[in-house]
Amino acid sequence: MVDVTTPTPITSAPSANPPASGSGSSSGGKSTTTGLADNFQTFLTLLTTQLKNQNPLDPLDTNQFTQQLVQFAQVEQQLKGNEQLTSLVNIEKAAQSTQALVFVGATVAVDGSTAQLVKDSAGKNSATWNLNAPKDASSVITITNSTGQTVYNGTFTLNSGNASFVWDGKGNDGTQWPAGAYKMSVTAKDANGQSVAVSTEIQGTVDSVDLTATPALLSIGGQSYTVDKIKRVVRPSASS
Repeated sequence: MVDVTTPTPITSAPSANPPASGSGSSSGGKSTTTGLADNFQTFLTLLTTQLKNQNPLDPLDTNQFTQQLVQFAQVEQQLKGNEQLTSLVNIEKAAQSTQALVFVGATVAVDGSTAQLVKDSAGKNSATWNLNAPKDASSVITITNSTGQTVYNGTFTLNSGNASFVWDGKGNDGTQWPAGAYKMSVTAKDANGQSVAVSTEIQGTVDSVDLTATPALLSIGGQSYTVDKIKRVVRPSASS
């Protein structure tokens, strides 16, 4: 009787990252690994080794090897696609930065309640708020400085829609307040005494753009805003 020795099937494969050129390495405490594309030749070597050492009495289906190749290619394509998406994201960030630079020097309106009291082109102090009411209302406007001290209060009739309130920096007693940040709060009621919600916007000039932030930040009156916070750009009149 002939004793047939069955070859032992491979139960483990060589490392996919042998210490050869292009393999992962460690330097300065940081490890780097190669991508699948760099290990493609190693992958083929593994397949060849499996073919050479398979059990002749129970050979593996060649379709399995084909499937492995297909799966490897699909994963590689996905990784390449991720790299391309990263490039597209970087391009989009650069485009956003370019868009932000366009606003430098422009007067814009953004959501907010804190405006800067500054000298306008005519040399007069002014701080501007844009108000929006869903319906006609009688409002009480209170303006406070950075320490919370009330510097001005008064009544203001609001019509349905948008309206602007320009403060000249003078208190109720005629005191001229210095340049700086001032906050407005509005309490409004309609003809029936029901409370009316009034939204506020501020107008200011974009002084600079921080391109190191993601997304880029516009500096308006000492405060930072992203481009999407801009409601509209206020163009100067032809006579100014």
